[in-house]
Amino acid sequence: MGARGWSGGAASGEPCRRRPAPGAGPPAEAAPPVRRLNQASLEEGARRLAATDPDLARVLTRLGVPPMWGRRPGFATLVRIILEQQVSLSAARTMYRRLSARLGGITPEGIRGLEAAGLRDLGLTRQKAGYCLGLAVRVLDGTLNLTALARGRDDAGRQILLAIPGIGPWSADIYCLMALRRPDVWPQGDLALAAALREVKRLHDLPDRTVQQALSRRWAPWRSVAARLLWAHYLEARGQYVAQADNPPPVVGRKR
Repeated sequence: MGARGWSGGAASGEPCRRRPAPGAGPPAEAAPPVRRLNQASLEEGARRLAATDPDLARVLTRLGVPPMWGRRPGFATLVRIILEQQVSLSAARTMYRRLSARLGGITPEGIRGLEAAGLRDLGLTRQKAGYCLGLAVRVLDGTLNLTALARGRDDAGRQILLAIPGIGPWSADIYCLMALRRPDVWPQGDLALAAALREVKRLHDLPDRTVQQALSRRWAPWRSVAARLLWAHYLEARGQYVAQADNPPPVVGRKR
């Protein structure tokens, strides 16, 4: 499938017994997809979503298959996600690069060696310094095994992440979606997705969490692909979209 100019019809599907949320179409195919997205399954998910949701089909036709926006699983990515909470991407990127340059790479040993005072000297807030230091300690003492987390069940992995101070629902979802590349994750608390939903689904108001969950439920088991399509729309509508896999993830309005 090409990067742009995709075209395909949208099927109406079978009627639902429950009244769907505004703008919701019939659910995507319920057969479980691959455990970890790759380019082929990303394209497959986009195609299946377009076949059941005319609004997503229009996004796909206009922009093509979205970037993967993947990240390497592990400690450094969790630190980066913590830094991205409630700040701009540029500010988080600056802090992350400063920290990486100081340590020669983001490792649990390096973070623990700096201690909270050293992290604050590099521009981290007291709270984020504490979160990063606590994360490093958990990895080093074996409380948190990120390799086992990646191999385990999705629901169990999310609960493990949520038990870490500084990792809330948005952070856990972003890690599962971008680092673990799980195919069926909807990031809670992402304002870019809320804005994109309002535009794509032509809603009067910004959808709250309940409406978002109702809408995104129709896209299971490809909600991570739907999120990428909507992020692409969000960026394109604001003149910021470049269809490259190494673009920074377009998540904004971050919550812990």
